[in-house]
Amino acid sequence: MSIEEATTGSPWTKAEVKSIVEAYFRMLRMQELGQQFNKAEINRQLQKILPERNLSSIEYKHRNISAVLNLFGAQAVSGYKPLSNFQHILVDIIGEELEQDRVLDDIALRSVQTLAETPTLNGFDDFIVGIPKPNHRINEKQVEWIQRTAIKRDYLEREAKNRSLGLAGEFLVMEYEARRLHDGGAKSLADRIDHVSQSKGDGAGFDILSFDLDGRERFIEVKTTAYYAETPFFITPNEIKFSREYSNEFYLYRLFSFRKKPQMFSLPGPVEANCYLDPINYRATLIGQ
Repeated sequence: MSIEEATTGSPWTKAEVKSIVEAYFRMLRMQELGQQFNKAEINRQLQKILPERNLSSIEYKHRNISAVLNLFGAQAVSGYKPLSNFQHILVDIIGEELEQDRVLDDIALRSVQTLAETPTLNGFDDFIVGIPKPNHRINEKQVEWIQRTAIKRDYLEREAKNRSLGLAGEFLVMEYEARRLHDGGAKSLADRIDHVSQSKGDGAGFDILSFDLDGRERFIEVKTTAYYAETPFFITPNEIKFSREYSNEFYLYRLFSFRKKPQMFSLPGPVEANCYLDPINYRATLIGQ
């Protein structure tokens, strides 16, 4: 059955938004369960029930949904990178779906709380990538829409508290740093790398002490996610302060897609130079263009 009340080029109606959110949530449930799904086929089905929306419009709305889910602190479907110029009605309907979808709630919590092991990589040739450049900016008005909803579960925050995942990411960075220094001819420096979060505790403001090839200290904070590169992360006031005070030596290493194909990019200097910081919960989101 198609939704006929909309017209091409007009704002999406509540019925249209509800239909595409339901389809997106189905993909998200399948993703979190490890099941395969066909995005193209799902979008073809959506075109039948949304006759006034073309494929481009549907893809665009999927990316809007990803942006709203990120602001809610929930996982998004991989491949639909966030676009944040979304309608207020989208926030309301996603909030309702998150509140009612107990299956997704259970799956999402299980996913972010699952234990992790440090993967064994053949090498680090394609491990490092450039800093992603999101093509959207955080809109404070839209953040307010999120904050006014009744949804209080923050899955990404729970993932950030998954100590097993965090440690696995730190161990992988330790391996990478040792290889980087060793390959650069600084084997003696590689032997001096210190896993500070383990040797001195979590209050130092960084996780790993490493070095540049010239011997300068490199203070590394590691943030790890199973999701895509632009996924927001959480950072403590102490880590933010440390990044300011040691801006020339501080690096935030962001590991992503950790459970499938771990990759990493590096953010040097103060955290706020590269990220928008939510002042309420210190969620950091890469600054868009």
